[in-house]
Amino acid sequence: MTTTPAVPLDSAVLPHGSLMPLLGFGTWQITGDDAVRATSAALEAGYRHLDTATVYRNESEVGRALAESGVPREDVFLTTKCPGDRAGRELETLRESLDLLRTDHVDLWLVHWPTDGATDIWRAMVEAQESGLAREIGVSNFDARLVDEVSSATGVTPAVNQIEWSPLLWDPEVVAAHQERGIVLEGYSALRGGTLDHPAIVAIAERTGRTPAQVIIRWHLQHQVVVIPKSVDPERIRSNADVGGFALTAEDMATLDGLAGRRS
Repeated sequence: MTTTPAVPLDSAVLPHGSLMPLLGFGTWQITGDDAVRATSAALEAGYRHLDTATVYRNESEVGRALAESGVPREDVFLTTKCPGDRAGRELETLRESLDLLRTDHVDLWLVHWPTDGATDIWRAMVEAQESGLAREIGVSNFDARLVDEVSSATGVTPAVNQIEWSPLLWDPEVVAAHQERGIVLEGYSALRGGTLDHPAIVAIAERTGRTPAQVIIRWHLQHQVVVIPKSVDPERIRSNADVGGFALTAEDMATLDGLAGRRS
């Protein structure tokens, strides 16, 4: 008998009142039927936050899985991203995404990567929000300088910045910079770069009776950082969601924070 994962209910409140679950399901590099199956498994496991992007080429599959899941659209926080090279075609890109996702809005639309025309793209994002096509808007792979640049130019600060993040990349200055600006930090690729095999992470996992992935995901949640693990394996998808029933100690958190810059 399959047990129900203890899915965490933690969320971040975004500027326009949206609740963004701190645990999301990432879909990078998952395409075709695998994307349908994986997204369906994630929704069945209890994820209520899905992350995709135009360049992932799986918005249609993610949209199909959501439409066929029986989970009400309003219960799912849906994110997609606009490529940084779509200056002048931003709204066209978003409307294409909405058609593929089978929805009339996304909960979060991100500029996927910075370019020389980042401010112009950001103005289009603001327009999309004002028109109701995107409830919240944000950026990805931006540094504090560029965040300040687009914020100053438009008077609108990104709600979220999605960057690569894990215990091996922990930087309290980056966290503080986001907090000072009222920006939610969202991490991707948390389970890559040697994190799952790191001796310190493995040791905490063994002591707590958890998997290394669960330890890493829980670390994000306790730092109030959004995390979007991905997998195509239904059991791993469920396991990664089963992080609401335990907590890392202050000592564990300090150990994980201290791994930054050390791969082993």
